[in-house]
This record gives sequence, structure tokens and C-alpha cells, in this order.
Amino acid sequence: MSEHYEIVEKVFGEMVAPICPPEELFSQGLFTEGPAYFPAGRYLLFTDIPNDRILRLDETDGSISVFRQDCGHPNGQTIDLQGRLLSCEHRYRRISRTEHDGTITTIADRWRGKKLNSPNDAVVTSDGAVWFTDPTYGILHDLDGIKADPEIGGCHVYRVDPATGEVEAKITDMVMPNGLAFSKDGKTLYVVDSGKSHFEDGPAHLRTFKVGADNRLSGGEVLTDCPVGIFDGLRLDSDDNIWITAGDGVHCYNNSGALLGKIKLGKIAANLTFAGPRRNLMYICAMNGLYRVRLKVNGRPR
Repeated sequence: MSEHYEIVEKVFGEMVAPICPPEELFSQGLFTEGPAYFPAGRYLLFTDIPNDRILRLDETDGSISVFRQDCGHPNGQTIDLQGRLLSCEHRYRRISRTEHDGTITTIADRWRGKKLNSPNDAVVTSDGAVWFTDPTYGILHDLDGIKADPEIGGCHVYRVDPATGEVEAKITDMVMPNGLAFSKDGKTLYVVDSGKSHFEDGPAHLRTFKVGADNRLSGGEVLTDCPVGIFDGLRLDSDDNIWITAGDGVHCYNNSGALLGKIKLGKIAANLTFAGPRRNLMYICAMNGLYRVRLKVNGRPR
């Protein structure tokens, strides 16, 4: 067993490279999140929520610079089908899109006329729809956003219609919906509920939903509970294995919920993404830092 990798199932030993420990690339943040990789430019954008900034890692020379400051305390980020940045902004309580010319467009900031809580994470499906989670983390205090009372009265998972822009609540029975991801065929949606972060008896698990016609969801069973802290962000590899952040690093599960192994960082990890020309690099945002892990598996192509 490696100091940096815990191999629970033999297959995990064939997915990681024990001779390549996680590399710490950055350690000057307060709480990093939202890694989004732009392959054409070979750079990664990630957020530092309390410092209210988006940082840029240039993969060609390893330099890190400030991409945007005073930008709404962004949390999770992703890239849409046209290669534009989507950001979940706590302060402005919205999903924003950075256009190719640098202007910023609001994708969603209200549901039924009421302000969203504080969008946390987002994913774009093959039809161009934006799915996102909306817990209250960003309005609980002034550190990660602006303290405010919630208007909606619940924390939901939403879908933004790509044609009309309509915001529809798809899951309404969660405490603190957090990271989310779809299976390769788009027929399964995985969503974290991290309610244990603020409620002693709250959930700390990953749920799974079946996606039917007209994007109707069914199921919602718990796939697995988090054994260390809470789950947060997640991504799936090309074989539909689930890589998900937890209180001690990154855990890897198969799509039946069996733990395959762990990347051990010794600190709380918040989010991750696959990157690099062959998508076999993993960037992990953990507490104040950014880490890179070299893998023998590949992330799913866009």
C-alpha cells in the first residue's frame, strides 16, 4: 500500500500510479474550488472562494496568475458545449457565463421569481442544458458571499432549458445538494447531499437518479455514504467509475457503489476535474491548495 494511495480493490492499483505522488501546485488560497480545464489553451481555471477570485494555471509553464478578481465569490465551475466558462457565484446568487469576448451573461438567478440561494456546482448535458445545485452555503455568512435570508425555502437541484432559459426544479428533497455528474449514457444522475456539514444528523451521501423521457427523474436511492467527513465534488472517468472528494482526499467508487480505493491527501478535498491532452491528469482543489495527480485512466471526453 502506498503512502498516497489506498488500494481497496485490485483494479484501483491499475488505475493509479503509486510511483507518482500527488503534486502540490499551489498553497496560497483560503478555500479552493471549481476546477475547469480548457484543453485548447492548456490552462485550468479554479476559484478561491473567500478571496473572491478565479485563478489560472498555465499548464505549459506551471505559472499561476489571477484570472479575475472581485467576481462574485464563485464556487463550482464547468465549461459549456461552446467552450465558455460557467461559474456558480455565491454573492450574486446566480449561474454566470463568460462569453468568448469576456462579457458576462446571467444564465439563472431566480426560480419562480425568487432569488436562488447560492449555486454550488453545475454540469452541462449533451443537449446544452445546465443542471446545478443550490444549497445555502454562500448566504450563511459574509466569508463566502453575502449573508442573507433564503427566499425559496428549500435547497434544490435545477435544470436550465437550453432553448427557453426556463429554470425548473428537478430534485426538491435534499438538505444541501452539492456536487453532481451524469453517467456516460446520460441516463443516470449522481448528486451529493452534504447536509451533515451544518446539521448533526444531516446526510453525507451520494444519491443516484434515473433520467427518463423529457428529463423526468426517478429513484433517488443512496448509492454510498461518505466514511470521512462529507462528499463534495465528483467526476466520472471513461468507464463510469466515480471519483469524488471527501474529508481525506478523493475516493473512487464503481457505479454499483463499491469503494475501489482512495487518493490520500490528508486534508479536506472540495472538487476535481480530469485534464491534460489525454484527460489522464486530475486536478484537485483541497482546502488552501491545488494538487495534480497522474493517472492510468482517462476522464470522459466531452
